[in-house]
Amino acid sequence: MSGSAEANSHQHSVGFNLGAIALVLALTAVGIAYAIDAAARTANNADRQDDQAMLSRVLGGHELAIPRSWFRYEEQRAEGFAKQIDLRFELPLGAAGQLEPIEVTLLPRSRARPSATLLDGVYLHQFGEAQLAGVPGLVGKPLRLGDGYENEVVWYDALSADPFVAKCSKPVVDSPQAQCLRTVYLGPGIAAIYAFPEAALAGWKTFDALLLERMRRIGAL
Repeated sequence: MSGSAEANSHQHSVGFNLGAIALVLALTAVGIAYAIDAAARTANNADRQDDQAMLSRVLGGHELAIPRSWFRYEEQRAEGFAKQIDLRFELPLGAAGQLEPIEVTLLPRSRARPSATLLDGVYLHQFGEAQLAGVPGLVGKPLRLGDGYENEVVWYDALSADPFVAKCSKPVVDSPQAQCLRTVYLGPGIAAIYAFPEAALAGWKTFDALLLERMRRIGAL
């Protein structure tokens, strides 16, 4: 009888310990789930609060309402009149939707010429004989060196009446890839210069739509 009682006591103890371990594991899992959920809520709240931290800037006679986090430079995070506004985004324009940095400079139209206009008025007359491949849907034409353009390539959509056009220069010391510029007119009185790495050309078909959506949000269209 004594041996049977000891065995039963041992089994009860083992069962109790296993139950306690299972309970601890379950509570830990619940705690982790709550922690993840809380972190997500905090991040979402931070994003919403950041979107609500709007600053008013007047450019080209138009008042723009811009989220504080969009400004590229700290000194521009103040309200009032501006001759130029510098913004920065990361957008899924690279290969396989990889995020690429896009810098946007907003300025009066009088200080800029759209890239599509430059294609017909300037670039076409400066093209060399070579043609580059590498960006599906775009034609790559190097500019002639003798005309003051050194290692610069214009990429453009040859099939559109209002083509996507970007001019890319060779990599500089602090950049591993070529850097590109594209200039467009937005709303009345406002132009935008987009500066971005050449890798972002992979998403050229959605490039303008993604940027214009943000420009519309701040009142630049």
